Amino acid sequence: MFVDSHCHLDFPDLAGNLNELLDNMRENDVSHALCVSVNLEDFPRVLALAEAHSNLFASVGVHPDYENLAEPQAAQLASLANHPKVIAIGETGLDYFRLKGDLEWQRERFRQHIRAARQCGKPLIIHTREAAADTLRIMAEEGADSVGGVMHCFTESWEVAQQAMEMNFHISFSGIVTFKNALALKDVAKRIKLERMLIETDSPYLAPVPHRGKMNQPAFVRHVAEEIAVLRNIGVNEVASATSANFFNLFKAA
Repeated sequence: MFVDSHCHLDFPDLAGNLNELLDNMRENDVSHALCVSVNLEDFPRVLALAEAHSNLFASVGVHPDYENLAEPQAAQLASLANHPKVIAIGETGLDYFRLKGDLEWQRERFRQHIRAARQCGKPLIIHTREAAADTLRIMAEEGADSVGGVMHCFTESWEVAQQAMEMNFHISFSGIVTFKNALALKDVAKRIKLERMLIETDSPYLAPVPHRGKMNQPAFVRHVAEEIAVLRNIGVNEVASATSANFFNLFKAA
């Protein structure tokens, strides 16, 4: 069985077809999925999904791309995470690709999330894009290694992966690893230990080959696992078993 460690089933593109998506998960041996929060306004929708379905979980956090919001505070995030179906803080992190200018607010928001994770003892879901150095620096400064977590939708170098793993973080591969031009990422997928690996869809985005260009869904996470199996010359069941075990061990999900 596969686990989709990162999706957005509350997004409008997917929410209207939830029953079909859950059926597709079952048909493709995807047992569970983590529905990831991107802002606090919509967090109740994310939590409601997790409460209504035994095989769905939730996180709480504010994505670094969301500007001009009331900034979340660590105590607030930790309080919202005090629910058995909320298994992570995030997604959080830094994104210097979409936003430019003075992004100190983004860095402070990231720090608040790490502090929240430490307060509630739940792992982090970290987004980083064109900001690896600052992301790793803040993780180190705020003691993110004490809770660990996952570098979601990883697209960085092997060196960044190594530094993240040294801080007790897993590396999660999305449909990008199936793209022909993702050679550096394929190399990372070959090299990291299976016990540090997760797989995800980031639905509705980044559909893997052979569905590239279509709307993504959790059922498609099996294609990520299949690509990794080919890259590592192992059976896909080995990838499924390892990444699913990693998910439940990291997030203490039940």
